[in-house]
Amino acid sequence: MIAIALVNRYNKFMAKFPIYLELSNRRAVVIGAGAVAARKVQTLCEAGARVTVISEHVKPSLEDAFQLPHVELVLCSYHKNYLVGATLAIAATNDDVLNRQVYHDCQELEVLCNVVDQPHLCDFYTPAIVKRGDLQIAIGTDGHCPAYSGHIRRKLEDVFTELHGEFVDHLEKKRTHILQEVSDANTRKSILGKLASDESFEIFRQEGSGPWSEYAHELIAQNAEA
Repeated sequence: MIAIALVNRYNKFMAKFPIYLELSNRRAVVIGAGAVAARKVQTLCEAGARVTVISEHVKPSLEDAFQLPHVELVLCSYHKNYLVGATLAIAATNDDVLNRQVYHDCQELEVLCNVVDQPHLCDFYTPAIVKRGDLQIAIGTDGHCPAYSGHIRRKLEDVFTELHGEFVDHLEKKRTHILQEVSDANTRKSILGKLASDESFEIFRQEGSGPWSEYAHELIAQNAEA
């Protein structure tokens, strides 16, 4: 009992490991078919997952939300067999007993689980996201207050514009060029740091992609020769 108590106390204060998870062609299961479940399904589809939705019924007003490519809607009672082979599962029902059962089944089958609005029944949390092209900024509160994550997201949406997403696209092209042309790792790091700086972005914002590309080319040439 002492050992278990120490482990539980350690887990309580352990930081979560933030990652971006590749879900393309991986299977995800959503239990429930309400408004919250519909939002989760939409997000999973955008990530390329194959989604199975389990629910005994769906409101007519929400039916279209589940008629998406790569979404299978199964109108039946939940059974843990539907979790087999899934990468993750989200329990989004208004039945606390069922949600807990889903969580315990996921632990048994080693499927990552998120029970909506129940942080203590979650292996992962879904953060609030600011998305600008390939630039994504994730905001989380360790499950304690999603509303505050949303508040921070709205503030950051005013700071980071679509232009920041375009900037990332141009940086990716220059990064590929640098990896091909510059052999020294420290030099590559130095060049990339300068290209990703506020000064570099201001050139991109004020003068456009053409002048910025020339600036980047000169910067690469100068540092590669140094």
